[in-house]
Amino acid sequence: MEKYELIDGKVDWRGRTARKDKHGGIRASIFILGIFGFENMATIVLGVTLVTYLNGVMNVNLADAANHVTNFAGATYILTIVAAVLADTYIGRFRAVLISAWIEFLGLGLLAMQAHYAKLKPPPCNPLDKAEKCEEVAGRNAAILFVALYTVAMGSAGVKAAVPSHGADQFDEKDRKEGSEMSSFFNWLLLGVCVGGAVSLTLFVWLIQHKGWDWGFAASTVAMFFGGIFFTLGLPFYRVYVIQGSSAITQIIQVFVAAIHNRKLQLPEDSGELYEISKDKEAVTICAEFLPHTDKYRFLDKAAIQTSWDEEPNPWRVCRVTQVENAKILLNLVPVFLCTVIMTLCLAQLQTFSIQQGSTMDLNITKSFQILPSSLPFLPILFLIFLIPLYDRLFVPSMRRLTGIPTGITPLHRVAVGLLLSSLSMAAAAILELKRKQVARERNMLDAIPILQPLPISVFWLSIQYFIFGIADMFTYVGLLEFFYSQAPKELKSVSSCFLWSSMSLGYFTSSVLVKVVNGATKGMTESGGWLGGNNVNRNHLELFYALLSGLSFVNFFVYLFVSKRYKYRQQIGDDDDDSMMSDNEDESK
Repeated sequence: MEKYELIDGKVDWRGRTARKDKHGGIRASIFILGIFGFENMATIVLGVTLVTYLNGVMNVNLADAANHVTNFAGATYILTIVAAVLADTYIGRFRAVLISAWIEFLGLGLLAMQAHYAKLKPPPCNPLDKAEKCEEVAGRNAAILFVALYTVAMGSAGVKAAVPSHGADQFDEKDRKEGSEMSSFFNWLLLGVCVGGAVSLTLFVWLIQHKGWDWGFAASTVAMFFGGIFFTLGLPFYRVYVIQGSSAITQIIQVFVAAIHNRKLQLPEDSGELYEISKDKEAVTICAEFLPHTDKYRFLDKAAIQTSWDEEPNPWRVCRVTQVENAKILLNLVPVFLCTVIMTLCLAQLQTFSIQQGSTMDLNITKSFQILPSSLPFLPILFLIFLIPLYDRLFVPSMRRLTGIPTGITPLHRVAVGLLLSSLSMAAAAILELKRKQVARERNMLDAIPILQPLPISVFWLSIQYFIFGIADMFTYVGLLEFFYSQAPKELKSVSSCFLWSSMSLGYFTSSVLVKVVNGATKGMTESGGWLGGNNVNRNHLELFYALLSGLSFVNFFVYLFVSKRYKYRQQIGDDDDDSMMSDNEDESK
């Protein structure tokens, strides 16, 4: 009789226990990487062209257009929390991805329809011509625009929330080989983003420039359609995580409620007296998890003080030690989470103001070929397409031999490198903006119309800041995905990825606030009404804004070093004593 290994807590698409030889692994992950690539192919073009679309087609003021884009991106990431809770608790991760993909498809289709029909847009005008009064999009057309955008945000949030965890579900963390493959999966996830982004920033941007906005948005719609189909084709190969039917988020909330209720009780000297279900009960508890007690955040331990000896105590009054430790783990992630917000604040500027910079510069690559300003982010993406395989296949194995860590370096080390590079990227952006404006002043072109009179300075100068930030992306965001997934309780794997997306969301929202605060604080210093006011980027002071961001990022880097040095990595019962995450101890990679 043929023997095969079954996987506890995972089933196939028919509800049967998943088999290691038949389900999951690299083969299944390819379909998951595919939809992530198609989804980014569909949406990255929005990130780099939406400001131009709102400003040039919908006649929205440049600063307001930039804020609309960052609010849209912020909403996308904050909605990942809702999507993740639904995925982990009610509908499952596979269904969450599938449903979200088709929601996003509908939103993109609506956006393409509005771009196609003239009656759904305001009359065209030149926003740089002060004598011409532009009619900003309003009423029904504004409603269509924002319904389309936020439908895309809802769908994109579901895909982003569930894809990383569903992909990681295809690997067994306890198996050393599959654990290493799971780490590679997170690297290839970024590669999928880059491949999709490369198509989006070249072909789709070209379609927008030469065929029209409706063609570009229609291409995004088609990409999302193929993504949904490709993901569905992998159904026979997936390991599907079995949802427990109870909300892990609720269990975390119960810990805080019980701790507050028991706040006046005295903690026992022996932590062994705190409540925990019997290990004998594990046989009848599906995939029961046990975590050792730790001394951090002792006030939460009061949630595990037994006040009654009922066999099934009230969960809002008494919680398991493991339940309390899970709450401590999430609380412990918060400082790391907060230190990564400012990096997305920097990213938001590269997706908005840097595109406007590029539109004023010489776009010629050769005498017969021009690069579009919206395609500038293609340069670091192209670089990453070659760098990621080298990182995964050469750097990681080399570092693994030196450190003994399966992932080469710890995820928190990766994040540290990325945060430092983001500061350098903003410093480079400030220097290059000074150079660009110097050319404009020397040629008396501060008020030149970019389309008619581009500055005699190559747009490739901007590639420096994009290259540096692209490498920062590879280190920080992949490191955070891997870090949060490895640290989160197993019932909260989708929610764990939301730490990254929520960090990005706060970064985008903070960007909108910071732009308004900076404009308000510098209103009397410029004729345009602030460093970033008005539509003429040549009259603004982007160099000062970039320098401010570089300084803030540098300070944030040192705060992060302090936080990460104090971080204690999650351990299971039976593991060795925990050490600081920033040390090179092999135990940290478990």
